[in-house]
Amino acid sequence: MKFRLSGSLLFLILLSTAPAYAHVNGEAGWLHPLSGLDHLLAMIAVGAWSSQIGGRAIWIVPSAFVCFMLLGGLAGFENIELPGTEIAVSLSVVLLGTAIALKQKLPVAIAATATALFGVFHGYAHGYEMPLMSNKVAYTLGFLGTTAMLHVIGAVGAYYLLKNPAGDKLLRLLGTVSVICGFYLVSQVI
Repeated sequence: MKFRLSGSLLFLILLSTAPAYAHVNGEAGWLHPLSGLDHLLAMIAVGAWSSQIGGRAIWIVPSAFVCFMLLGGLAGFENIELPGTEIAVSLSVVLLGTAIALKQKLPVAIAATATALFGVFHGYAHGYEMPLMSNKVAYTLGFLGTTAMLHVIGAVGAYYLLKNPAGDKLLRLLGTVSVICGFYLVSQVI
C-alpha cells in the first residue's frame, strides 16, 4: 500500500514538472537525471540498495539522497565551487554497485549518510549545469521528481527480485555490472 501511494505521488510530481522546459531546445529539469549513465545508474542503485537493506532503509536512504541533492543543486545554482564533482558522481556508481554486489546491509544511518553525500554531488552537477534561461524552481522540482522516481524503480525492482529464489544472485550480479560501468565512467573523468 505504501509503495502504491508513494509511486502515485511521485508520478504526479513528474507530471507537474514535465511542461517546465529548461531552455529553448526543450531540455527540462526532469530529463537531466536521465541524460547520463552515471546519474541513471546511481539513482536506480540507491533504490535497489535500500530495498536490499530492508526495513526503514527503503524510505530513509533514498530520502537522504533527494534532500541532500536539493542542497547540492542550490550550491550548483550559485556556482559555489565543489571540487571533484564528476569523479564523485562516477565513484558513487562504483560504491553503490559494490554495496549491492557484496550485499552490504549497513545500519540505516550509515547508508543514509553515504547516499546523502552522493546526493550532494549529483545535485551540484544538476544545478551547475542548469541552462541559463531556466526557471530554477521548475527545473529543481523536475530533477528531484525524476530522481525520486528512479529510486522507486530501483527499490521496487529489487524488492521483486528478492522475492524470487534466484533474485538475490541476479541483483548482486546487477550490482557488479554497475561497478564495471562505474569504473568505466571514472576512467572517462580522470
